[in-house]
Amino acid sequence: MRIGELAAQTGMTKDTIRFYEKVGLVTSRRLANGYRDFPPEAVTWLYYVRTAQTLGFSLAEIARHGEELKDAPDTAEALSALFEEKIKVIDARMAELAALRTDLETRVGTGCPLRPVGRTA
Repeated sequence: MRIGELAAQTGMTKDTIRFYEKVGLVTSRRLANGYRDFPPEAVTWLYYVRTAQTLGFSLAEIARHGEELKDAPDTAEALSALFEEKIKVIDARMAELAALRTDLETRVGTGCPLRPVGRTA
């Protein structure tokens, strides 16, 4: 299918699809007239890309895990493992942010908030 049809079916812009092609997330072949021709499974894959982005996965993570998922004997199990891994990353980041928040709170009203905590000079 041509890029306009793929864009209409996925709700993405042609520019987004071209970008995804440029970074290797989706592939097409060129027809004799120079038009891009995308396989039908590109629709499903682009829905996956959009959903994965919404769930917090970067394009690099999506690209890296995409091949793993295609080769996985049980896609649902492989996705669950990816989600568990992502939850651990989120939990670690939340802990870092909580510590940062606590540090900032201790600096509020201390005069110079950039001075190391505990120093008065």
